[in-house]
Amino acid sequence: MEELHAVQWHDGKVRILDQTKLPEELVLLEISDYYAVVDAIKSLAVRGAPAIGIAAAFGVVLSVWNADEVDRAAFIESVNKAIEELKSTRPTAKNLFGALERMRKVLSQNLSRPLREIKSALLRTAQSILNEDLENCKKIGEMGAALLPVRANILTHCNAGLLATGGHGTALGIVRTAIEKGKKIKVYVDETRPLLQGARLTTFELLEDGIDVTLITDSMAAFVMQKGLINVVIVGADRIARNGDVANKIGTYGLAVLAKEHKIPFVVAAPLSTFDPDIASGDHIIIEERHPDEVRKIGDRFIAPEDVEVLNPAFDVTPHHLISAIVSERGVIKFPNENALTEWLK
Repeated sequence: MEELHAVQWHDGKVRILDQTKLPEELVLLEISDYYAVVDAIKSLAVRGAPAIGIAAAFGVVLSVWNADEVDRAAFIESVNKAIEELKSTRPTAKNLFGALERMRKVLSQNLSRPLREIKSALLRTAQSILNEDLENCKKIGEMGAALLPVRANILTHCNAGLLATGGHGTALGIVRTAIEKGKKIKVYVDETRPLLQGARLTTFELLEDGIDVTLITDSMAAFVMQKGLINVVIVGADRIARNGDVANKIGTYGLAVLAKEHKIPFVVAAPLSTFDPDIASGDHIIIEERHPDEVRKIGDRFIAPEDVEVLNPAFDVTPHHLISAIVSERGVIKFPNENALTEWLK
């Protein structure tokens, strides 16, 4: 399935694989203005922290791709406006803000150059963000695969695969690389309520690659651990604080607590672009609250009373003391601690 991409640049447009349609349909969105990128991020047509950052970077390029190359003030204003609007799409994923800050720096470093050259520099940077993420995922795969025994049953949550990244995936990148190295891997996938990213996306990826996969409901995780069916839990991340606290899809914290009780290693896989050295702990991570109908409905069908009050945080925070290891392109930190993470981020 490696030929599928969550986000690509093609002939002056951004191509986004619409993940709200999976697994029923493969729909490729051809986007020619940054407003549509904003909508794609908000609607979860593109999701996953690294992929959101990549899409946002290309959105900045679109904001001036067809702009007048004479009016410098309007050009710069368009870029800055796009950056601010893209920043407002989702509050939790660190990669989004890091990618946009990188695009802003490219603009500021090239202000005196011809606008056509600035446009090219922005595009090169967005493409670099994409390519670097793919390479980082492959490195994470190598690092993480080395941690696994010859045979392993892995439990994962949400989707941390190629659909959430520039390619290969973080948590699923470890799975793919381990299998490439001849290890016998079976994956159990939480459905991941309320939007079912595990059921819809992770199972789709794994089946397409011919990987042994079993889908479970979120509430079955304790059962499969108790029965000895899980050797390791591997998840992705949307933001990692300086002390190693990890924000990831809602339900991740519960899995970490269960893993601790059952003495199962709990591993987080994420590129350095997900790390936020500016926040001391997970207490400072903003948790996105999404629309109540995501819980009241499955698809277009109500499964609960239309007027019932709903709490719908998209993420939770797993304290670092519950995490066995964090895997990035830089290496593996076991029992994450602030000093080790600080060294990584220098």
